[in-house]
Amino acid sequence: MAAVTAAMVKELREMTGAGMMDCKKALAATDGNMDEAVEFLRKNGQAKAEKKAGRIAAEGLVKTVIDGQKAAIVEVNSETDFVAKNADFQAYVADVADQAVKSDAADMDAFMAEAWTADASKTVKEALVEKVAVIGENLSIRRFEKVEAKDGCVVDYIHGGGRIGVLVVAKSSVVNDAVKEALKNVAMQIAALHPLYVSRAEVPQDFIEKETAILKEQARNENPDKPENILDKMIIGRLNKELKEFCLLDQAYVKDGDLTVGKYLAAVSKEVGAEVSVEKFVRYETGEGLEKKSENFAEEVAKQMGGN
Repeated sequence: MAAVTAAMVKELREMTGAGMMDCKKALAATDGNMDEAVEFLRKNGQAKAEKKAGRIAAEGLVKTVIDGQKAAIVEVNSETDFVAKNADFQAYVADVADQAVKSDAADMDAFMAEAWTADASKTVKEALVEKVAVIGENLSIRRFEKVEAKDGCVVDYIHGGGRIGVLVVAKSSVVNDAVKEALKNVAMQIAALHPLYVSRAEVPQDFIEKETAILKEQARNENPDKPENILDKMIIGRLNKELKEFCLLDQAYVKDGDLTVGKYLAAVSKEVGAEVSVEKFVRYETGEGLEKKSENFAEEVAKQMGGN
C-alpha cells in the first residue's frame, strides 16, 4: 500500500476543494492514486449531497447578469446566512448566473441537465453536488429566469448584498445614461414596494374577482346593515386602492410622492425625446415562500466540532 504523504493530501485538496481529512481518506482508499481519489471524492460528495438534501436551504443569494440585450436572474439557496457570505459560494452563484444567461433551458430539469459552462465535463447538477460536498451545507438552485430587450434595454438592481434582485425590461428608441438611471430608479422601486404587475391591463380577471369577493366580505362584516348595492359601491374605491399598490405604474414614486411611477416615466420620456416604457420586470427575494430553520448558530458549530 502506497504511503499517503502530506504533499499528496495538499495536492488533492487543491484539485478538489475537499476537506483535509476527506482527501486523506480518499488517498488511503485508492492506494494513493490521484485520479481515483478525485473520483472517490466525487462519489463521496454525491453521498453527502443526498444526506444533506433533506435539510432546509432558505438563505442564500439572488444574482443578476446582463449580456448585451439579454439578462438572467437566479436564486441559489444555502442553509445559513454564514455560507451565503462565503466568497466561494458567491463565486459559485455568479457562475450559475452566467450559465443561466447562456442557457436555452425552458425549465429547471433541463437546466440541471446542461453541461456546466465552467467545466463541460460535468452537468450543472453534478457541479452542484460537488459544491455541496466542498461547502458542507445543502445548496439548491431554486429558480432562474432569462429575459431579452429587443427594442430597448435591460437594467438590474441588487439590494442588501443579494437579498433581493430585480430585472427591468424596457422599450425605448433612445438608450442613454438618463434612461438607464431612470430605469434603475424603477428597479429600486420594485425592490422596495414589491408590485405584482406592470399595469392594470396585466391583472388577471380571476385575481380581480377574488379580491372583490374578499373586500366585499370585509365591507359586509364592517357594515352589516347596509344593502348590497351600497356595499358594491364601497368596494370600488377599496379595489382601486389595492390595484394602486399591486400595479407598478400606479404606485406612488418613492423618490417623489407627488408622482406615480407612470407619471415619472412620462416625464423622463419627455426629457429624452422618446417614449420609455416598462415591458416586464422580474423580482426575486431570497427564501421567499420557504420555511426557514430556526437553529442556534453556536449549537450548529458545536455539532460540527463534535463530528455530527
